[in-house]
Amino acid sequence: MQQPNTVPIDESQNMTLFDLYGEILFSYIQAHTATREDAEDLTVDVFTAACEYEGVPALTNPEEQLAWLKKVAHNRLIDYYRWKQRHPSTDIDQFTEILFAEQQLPEETAIQHEIQSELRQHISQLSPFQQRILHLRYGYDLRCAEIAHLLGKREGAIRQILARTIQELRTLYQHSSIEQGKEL
Repeated sequence: MQQPNTVPIDESQNMTLFDLYGEILFSYIQAHTATREDAEDLTVDVFTAACEYEGVPALTNPEEQLAWLKKVAHNRLIDYYRWKQRHPSTDIDQFTEILFAEQQLPEETAIQHEIQSELRQHISQLSPFQQRILHLRYGYDLRCAEIAHLLGKREGAIRQILARTIQELRTLYQHSSIEQGKEL
């Protein structure tokens, strides 16, 4: 017996929606979540909502479909952030870092913290856009094509910006090394 607020699911239409927008929505969600697993779960939630929503068959325009899916994704991300605030968790990597730090000599730990601090300082000197690209590439492990799609840029432009940003970081490190050499 069919429930009154649902319509039969047209599997071919939902597969088409997923084929068309699955990667886009996953990239969007992954850029806003802590882990890949959370992004996968939220992406599934978005397409589950599409399967259950009566109005999806009426959305024939691709722009309307994507807009509706993005709105659902946005709402799911808000729910995700609210849930995370109410249910804080501890990152297991912190414990791993502490365990390995205990195995290191104090000098090694100090050097590692100094290197991380220097890297943060150099990255803070970059433009916000460069910082965002580095964060998406190395923080979320997105490919240049995914970053380009997410930011509405060409893949070649993202590759070029990433290469220039890395070169700029190298230059900052070189200038820092020269200045530290003068101080000694």
